[in-house]
Amino acid sequence: MQGKNSSGHGLALNEQLTVVLISHERPAFLRRAVRFYSALPCRILVLDSSAEALPGVAGQFANVDYQHLPQFGYWGIRAKLAYGVQQLQTPYMVFAADDDFLVHDALHQAVDFMDANPDYSLCHGYSMMYLTLANGVSYYRRDKKVCEDYASDRAQDRLLDYMSQYLPPFYAVQRTEVLRAWYDAMPEDTIFQWQEVGHTYYMLARGKARILPIPYVVREINYQHSDHNTEIFHSLAYTDAKSVSEREAFATFLAGLPTQVEHQDAQQGKAFVLQSFEALADSLRTGRALTAELILESAWTDIEAGPQRRFGPKQYVEMPFYNQAFFDQLTQFEFLLHAMPAGRIQLQGLEGIWARQENLMLARNNDTPESVVDRLWQAHDANVFNRTVINRLVAQLNLLGEDEDAEKLRTWVARLEALSLEGNQATFGKMLSGRLLKWLDARQPDAGQAQAIAAQLAANGGSPQFGIFLLDLDNDIDKLQVTLDSLLEGHSKAFKVVVFTTGEPPAATTAQNTLHFVRVTSGNFVDKLNLSVKQSPCDWLLLAEAGDEFTAGGLLRAGLELQSADGCRAVATDEIQRNADGALVDVFRPGFNLDLLQSLPALMARHWLIRREVLIEAGGYQADFSKALEFDLLLRIIEQGGLGGLAHLDEPLLITRTSELAENADERQALLRHLGNRGYKAKITSSVPGTYQIDYRHTEQPLVSIILPASDDLPALQRCLEGVLLRTRYTRYEVLLAARANQSAAVNDWLGTLNHAKVRVLHADQPLSDAALCNAASQQAQGEYLVLMAADSEVVNPNWIESLLNHAQRPEVGIVGPKLVDRDGKISQAGLILGTDGTVASAFIGEKHDAEGYMQRLAVDQNYSAVSGVCLMLGKALFEALDGLDAENFGAGFSDVDLCLKASQAGYLTVWTPLVQVLHDGQLPQAPQALEALAEKWSSVFAQDPAGNPNLILSGKGFGLNERAAVNWAQWLG
Repeated sequence: MQGKNSSGHGLALNEQLTVVLISHERPAFLRRAVRFYSALPCRILVLDSSAEALPGVAGQFANVDYQHLPQFGYWGIRAKLAYGVQQLQTPYMVFAADDDFLVHDALHQAVDFMDANPDYSLCHGYSMMYLTLANGVSYYRRDKKVCEDYASDRAQDRLLDYMSQYLPPFYAVQRTEVLRAWYDAMPEDTIFQWQEVGHTYYMLARGKARILPIPYVVREINYQHSDHNTEIFHSLAYTDAKSVSEREAFATFLAGLPTQVEHQDAQQGKAFVLQSFEALADSLRTGRALTAELILESAWTDIEAGPQRRFGPKQYVEMPFYNQAFFDQLTQFEFLLHAMPAGRIQLQGLEGIWARQENLMLARNNDTPESVVDRLWQAHDANVFNRTVINRLVAQLNLLGEDEDAEKLRTWVARLEALSLEGNQATFGKMLSGRLLKWLDARQPDAGQAQAIAAQLAANGGSPQFGIFLLDLDNDIDKLQVTLDSLLEGHSKAFKVVVFTTGEPPAATTAQNTLHFVRVTSGNFVDKLNLSVKQSPCDWLLLAEAGDEFTAGGLLRAGLELQSADGCRAVATDEIQRNADGALVDVFRPGFNLDLLQSLPALMARHWLIRREVLIEAGGYQADFSKALEFDLLLRIIEQGGLGGLAHLDEPLLITRTSELAENADERQALLRHLGNRGYKAKITSSVPGTYQIDYRHTEQPLVSIILPASDDLPALQRCLEGVLLRTRYTRYEVLLAARANQSAAVNDWLGTLNHAKVRVLHADQPLSDAALCNAASQQAQGEYLVLMAADSEVVNPNWIESLLNHAQRPEVGIVGPKLVDRDGKISQAGLILGTDGTVASAFIGEKHDAEGYMQRLAVDQNYSAVSGVCLMLGKALFEALDGLDAENFGAGFSDVDLCLKASQAGYLTVWTPLVQVLHDGQLPQAPQALEALAEKWSSVFAQDPAGNPNLILSGKGFGLNERAAVNWAQWLG
C-alpha cells in the first residue's frame, strides 16, 4: 500500500506545523534563519542555548517564539530538544538547524501528505548541500534516488529498506505525538551518535515514511571537525570492545521499546536492531548514502545579472532539482547568504575583500572626483553586498551627475536594507583585519601632537634621515604609486626615496632629489643598490618593494626613537602583512633573536633599518644572494660586530605582502656560508619549506650529568628514570638521583634497590628544596654538561640529549630547554614569557603538539628569556660561574627562571627547541613570594621581555593583538 498524495494545503499551516529552530553560539546564523523562517505562516519555536540572548529577536516577528535556554549549553542537545518537543501544540513539527533552508512549499506538501496518511510518522524530500564562499555558493548532491515510499505494514521490512538507502530523517516533517514518545523514552545520557540512529529506528518502527520527489532542504555541508564527533559510522561498525558494548546496549534498549516491530523474545528483538544497524552501516560504507558531489557553482558579482551558475561535469537529472522554480528559490537563499554572511569559510574570504574595500575607500593625495569614483567601482566589483561601499559610490555618482547608475544602486541598497539594517561594519570590526586597521589608526599622533613633534625635531637638528630603496622590478606603476602615496600621507617627511625600476624613469633625477629613479635590470639591480648606498646622504636605509604601504606614524616614531640610539647598528621593526586574499595579519617580532632569525629568515629578515655606514662596512648587498639580500646582509653584520647594537622597534612601519614560506636556495646558502665562517660544518634541514633546522655537527661527545631530585611520587619517579634509561640514544651520560633526608619510606626502599651502571643515588643529610638538591648534586657531577630534570617529567625522543647538546655546545649559548607536552598531546609549556604584570607564563598552552603557532614559533628553534627547569641543559662550568640555582630566594619556585636570566645577564643566549619534547603538565609553581622577588630582581626584563612584544598579549592558545597598546607621543614633547 502506498500513501495518498494530497494536492491541497488543507488546514492553515499555523494550526498544523511548528518549526523548531535550534541554535547554539551562532548569532549571525540564527539572525538569518529567523528572517528566513519567519516568512512561513506557522509557529517558529527558537531554542537558543547560547550563553547570551540574541538581542532584537524576541518580539520582532509575531509567529516567532524565541526562547533563550542557556541552561542546556552545548552538550545538552538531547535535553534541549526534549524540552522543545514538550512545548509543541501542533500535530506536526519539523526541526531546522540555523544554517539550513527548508523549502517552504516542500513543508506544505509534506504536511498535506501526513494529514492524508495517518499511518505515516514522517515525510520529507531530497536534500542538497551548499557551501557559501565570499562571492559565490557551491552546491552538492548529497542524496541518491531511493524507493521513496516505505509503506510496508511490516515494520521490520520498512526499517531495513530505509536503513539500506539512508536519508537522515531528523529534519523531516514528523508526527508530534510519535516524536514526543521517542524523547520521553530516550535515556538522558544518550550520546549524539545514538540519538541520531535511535531517532531513525524509532520513527520507522512506529510508522511508515515517505520521501517526496521534491527538493526539500538545502543544508550547509560539514566543512570542519565537530566538537562532539558525531560520526555515526564509528558507533555502528567499529569492532573494538567499547564500540561493541555501546552498540549492544543501545540495541537492547531499542528492542525493549513498544513499537510495531514484532519479535518473539528480547534476544530476537536485539538481533533485529543490530541487523538494522548493520544495514545502515553498510549503506554508509558502500557510499549508497551521504556522499557529497559538487554539481553547481553560483557566483553573484553583478547586481543586475544576479547569480551566474556553472554546472559541474557530472549531473544527476534523476534528482528533482533541475527546474527553474527551484533555481529561483536558490536565488532567494543566496541573497540571504550574501546579504547576511555567517559561515566561517565565507567570512574568511570576505575579510580580505572587505579589507581591500576599506583601502579603496580611503582618500588619496591629489584625488579627483573621477579617481575616487574609479576606486569605488573597483570596491563595488569586489563585493556587491557591501552597502557601505554602495552608499559611498551612490554619493560620488550623484556628485558627477551619473543619475542612472546611482538610482540602480539605490534600489539595490533598499533591497539589502529591507532584509536587515545591519551592514558589515560590525562584523568586519571584530575580524583581525578590522581590528588591526582600528589599532593602526589609534597609533597616529593627533594634529596637535604631530605639529609639536615637528617643532621639537626642528629645534634639535631634525629627525634622522631615512633612505628608502624601492624595488620596482616588475615595472608596476600602480604598485609604486601605492607606496609613494603612503609616504606622502604619513607624518614623517624625513626620507628620500630611490626607485629601482626596470621601466623607463618618468623624469631625470639625482641622488639628492627626494624621489630618485634608477633604471636597472634583473641582473644589475644589486650593483645599482650598492652604488646608491654609497651616494645616499641618509642615516638609515630600508629596502622595500613597490606596493608596500608605509603606516602613517611608523617612520615618525622610528625617527624619534633613533635620535639617541648611537650604539645601534640595525633595527628590526614590526609589520602588517596582507595575504593573497587581501586580509591583514600582524607580524609582531620579538626582540633581536638570533636563533629565530636563522630558523625563519622569510619572516625575521625583512625591512630592517640598517645604519648606512654599517651597511657599507659589511660590504653592501651581495648579488650572489639576490633572493635573500637582507638575510645575507644581517648575517654578515653579525659576523662583523657580533650581536651588539642589533635592536627591535615595536612599531609596524609597513603593510606589505605576506612572506611566502618556500624553499629558498639563497637563504640556505647564506646560512651555510655564515655558519662556515663561524667554524661549523653544519647541516641544514627543513621540515617545512622556508624554515631551517641547523645541525651544528659538533665533534665532541661530552659527558652529560642528568640531575634528578627525587620526589615522593614513586610511580612518576620510576617513569621518569625508566624513560631516560630506556629511550636515551646518547651513551655518555650519568644520572644523579638526589634524595632528601626526609624522603618517603617507599622511595627510599626503591632507591636502595637501584643497581644501574649509569645511576648514582646521592643522599642529602637534611631536608632540601629541589633547587638546593640540584646544587648539591652538581658538585658531584662528573659531566661537562648538566641536565636539570623534574621527577614527574618523561623524555620522549631518543635523540633528546644530542638535540640539547646541539645548542648547548655553541659558545654563545648558555641554556637550552625543550617543548613540554601533556599526555593528551597538547602543549603544556613552550618557553617562558615574563609579563609587565609580574607574571611568568607560556604561550601556546593547549595547542596540538605539532601546531605551528604564531609566526611558526611553535615549530622552530628560537631564543627565550627563560625555559623551564622541568628539563634544561647548561654547561657545568657556567652553572658554577652563575653560583647555581638561588635556593635561598627561590627555593619555593622560579629558581630556573632566575638561572636563565643570570645567564642572559652574563651574555649568553637561552635556546628553546621544539625538536626535544618532554612529557609534563607544565604547571608553574604556586609561589607568590618567590615570584614577587623575581619580578623585583629582574624588573627590566619583566617591563619588556625581549621574547615577547608589547603589541601582543598571551591570549587563548597563543599570542593575540594587544588592542590597548598605544604610542605615548607625549614622551617626546618634554
